[in-house]
Amino acid sequence: MEKMTSYVNDGKTIKELIYNSAGKFPDRYAFRFKVNKKITGITFRELTANIEAFGTAMVQRGYGDCRVGIIGENSYPWFLVFLSTVCGGNIAVPFDKGLTETELETCVLRSGIKVLFYDDKYQNVVDHIKSIHGDKVEFVCMAGSTSVMEEYLKQGRNAVKGGDNSYLNMEAYPEDTAVFLFTSGTTSDSKIVMLSHHNIASNIRDMLRMKIFYPTDVNMAFLPFHHSFGLVGCLVFLSSAADNVFCDGLKYVQKNFQEYGVSVFVGVPLLVENLYSKVMKQIEKQGKMKTVRFGLKLSGFLRKIGLDMRRKIFSEIIEKLGGSLRLIISGAASLDPDVSKGLNDFGIITIQGYGLTETSPVLTAERPWSVTPGSVGTPMESVKVRIEDKDENGIGEIVVTGPNIMMGYYNQPEETSQAIVDGWFHTGDLGRIDEKGILFITGRKKNVIVLKNGKNVFPEEIEELILKLPYVNECMMFTREKHNELVLWCEIAYDSSILEEEGITEKDLAERFAKDLAAINEILPKYKHINHFIITDEPMIKTTTQKVKRRAEIEKILNSWDDEKCYNTVI
Repeated sequence: MEKMTSYVNDGKTIKELIYNSAGKFPDRYAFRFKVNKKITGITFRELTANIEAFGTAMVQRGYGDCRVGIIGENSYPWFLVFLSTVCGGNIAVPFDKGLTETELETCVLRSGIKVLFYDDKYQNVVDHIKSIHGDKVEFVCMAGSTSVMEEYLKQGRNAVKGGDNSYLNMEAYPEDTAVFLFTSGTTSDSKIVMLSHHNIASNIRDMLRMKIFYPTDVNMAFLPFHHSFGLVGCLVFLSSAADNVFCDGLKYVQKNFQEYGVSVFVGVPLLVENLYSKVMKQIEKQGKMKTVRFGLKLSGFLRKIGLDMRRKIFSEIIEKLGGSLRLIISGAASLDPDVSKGLNDFGIITIQGYGLTETSPVLTAERPWSVTPGSVGTPMESVKVRIEDKDENGIGEIVVTGPNIMMGYYNQPEETSQAIVDGWFHTGDLGRIDEKGILFITGRKKNVIVLKNGKNVFPEEIEELILKLPYVNECMMFTREKHNELVLWCEIAYDSSILEEEGITEKDLAERFAKDLAAINEILPKYKHINHFIITDEPMIKTTTQKVKRRAEIEKILNSWDDEKCYNTVI
């Protein structure tokens, strides 16, 4: 790989960040993707020309001063619509592609968009909304067989050549709203977060100052663009003049790593843990565990005397991940510390970050030179973090301030004033900061179970222990009341293939879990013991970033309660 130093872009708006990269590295690829199964690409020079052409066509068609909705798979057309919108000073409104017809309809009306750009695979959902609200919102297909992207680009290019400066003269200012993003949750209680160019650009500049991204990097834009982590993640790499590529699907991740020479992967823990698990299974299958253990001892010794030979010693493992992967960034939930340590030991830098949609999004991150598995690192340069209302263990609510804090919730002034007090945003997350200034997340404030004796139980810390069991895919704690006391329960979801592989029944698996859960209880204080559980092979209800929707999952459990599926730790 060509050796390069990082490019620290100082743009104050999304437009400045993109144009700065294009000015510095015009001939580098901004995006690569497949057309008819062949890889092609768009350079930064072509990207800015396309933004100007597409933006001009949007203005000519009446979308020059409005909110623009986008729904679809991660793709170059998706991002071109987004950039053409925000670089012209307008507001982009990305929608979750997993929304139902009714949910999308609600979100479209709440956000006040004038036009919705969509993939043709969502035609049915769009037709439903169009039939009811076609007089309020216009619909434009941006990707698929009925896409009008080329038509827009052609129209825009001709207009610009003919002297149409209507779009080119439009400005994006730091204080302008750039994006409306919906928070996770059900459509009725989700909030619309308003982020300005200043919010997002300040966060991007903070990340670039870490100097861990290079113009030679190839980033796989895997996380959904409607989510702040996926959207701003792609903007970070464009701002560092790196190449961005797209995945053909979950089962093609490793293949695509190799095809594109992916060097950076940003993902949620489930994806990162699955990658690690696949590699370890391949090693075991090939009978190479002994060789790997020896390699770990050898590399550990060499590092103590100042020689880092990890990537050479474990080159075969790195080859399984495409050969170029050097950096993994995990966020949105807690990454298994063993996975973090394992990947770092192989020479693939693996760090965790923490943030929220309301914080544009990154608040803290580990640094490659300071990795503490289980933590989420230290604050970004512009961010201040404090812990409020600490308990005896130093655990309290994480409260933050910085230029990345949102403008507020759209049309919800009361909720905004509750969330931001004297310039400090109350995250609703619980954590502690150690003596080195490193932040550890302990759970969600609203998830804390307060027992009748006043003791607090943080579900996440116990769930983390249960999730280490090899047959447990997902786990969630909940409570039921008995004799005026709250009783701790948990639900575990398992992979049904284990029953066939091991020739066992669900009841056999329940007996195994009962023993394992009893062993976990042994290391916990008595008030945290879980003595009752249910098991299922049904996946839990999750957000698009694979977080369990606790309230919805608990409702599902209670609505389909079956005593025959209930077990105790002593069977």
